[in-house]
Amino acid sequence: MIPRLPRIHRVATLRRNVRLPVWADVALRLAAVLFLIFFVVLIHYWERQGLVDAHDGEVSFLDVVYFTMISITTTGFGDITPVSDKARLIEAVIVTPIRIAVLFIFVGTAYTFLIKRGWEKWRMARIQEQLTGHIVVLGFGVSGYESVSELIQRGTDPSDIVVMDPLESRLSVAAALGCNVIAGDATRNETLIDIRVANARAILVSAGRDDTSILIVLTVRHLAQHVPISVVVRAEDNELLAHRAGADNVINPVRFTGLLLAGSAQGTHVADYLSDLASVAGSVQLVERPVRTDEIGGSLSQLATGGLGVRLYRKRQAYGYWTPEAQDLQPGDTIVEIVHAEKDAPAGGQDAPQDAPAGT
Repeated sequence: MIPRLPRIHRVATLRRNVRLPVWADVALRLAAVLFLIFFVVLIHYWERQGLVDAHDGEVSFLDVVYFTMISITTTGFGDITPVSDKARLIEAVIVTPIRIAVLFIFVGTAYTFLIKRGWEKWRMARIQEQLTGHIVVLGFGVSGYESVSELIQRGTDPSDIVVMDPLESRLSVAAALGCNVIAGDATRNETLIDIRVANARAILVSAGRDDTSILIVLTVRHLAQHVPISVVVRAEDNELLAHRAGADNVINPVRFTGLLLAGSAQGTHVADYLSDLASVAGSVQLVERPVRTDEIGGSLSQLATGGLGVRLYRKRQAYGYWTPEAQDLQPGDTIVEIVHAEKDAPAGGQDAPQDAPAGT
């Protein structure tokens, strides 16, 4: 019987968006060098009467190109030399600074592609090893994009968000928002360990398929027993399965859309207010927070922040503002309140990726 060899796991590394693609950076540097060389060729050809060719005494266009290349590269064979005062002045005042500029371009290119990018990769690997308190987004379709955009608008630093998806097209959109991105399959333990899910602040799951999302929740809950997990499911029958898999919050966009439609049937402004309430871009905002010290013993309807308290959570039990429990706030209570959104919402950004089913 042939023994089964252990599978080697290659650790994936986090990435962040670069300001300029590699091909564009190379093209710009190459274009700059070619332009400078062409400019020096024109100058030498215009002042070729001040040059002397020790070989045949005549300086042709080919000789000018040859002299330009050995001059800029500081090779200097000495077979073609500037002899007139004007030609020597041009070499000292114009060609020498261009020669230095070309040298700096080559040195800068070597630094960017050999040293800087290697340093950035090493730095991202160190950041990955020390990830803690971050938000993990598993799946970056429409739902993932909207959630990340909303988090950023609510004040979350994009560098504190880690997006995992198997599609590079989606990751490029997330990277453009400033997030850390990593390509991988979120149903596998190894890839989730790579992004330190056990140290995360919250985990958002939206894989595009209910079965994949529930499998991801099972895998994440096994690795991160105390991290809050929110998952998107589209079939009502799968909501219970998602909860039993370990999800703390199960969001059904189909159900929420039905609520908006039903509300709009009973009033023209209900759906508008619910959308306003759910987004930080609106004039009001729904906020969840722990009870403050100066609010203990008080009522949910009289919060110190001036917000409108609508729900109280005590030992995993929910109480409305009309219940007796809401009239006596206690330490450890969690409050859900409506507050006025004071800051303006920033302008929209990248186009959202398609939320096609994918084995994230």
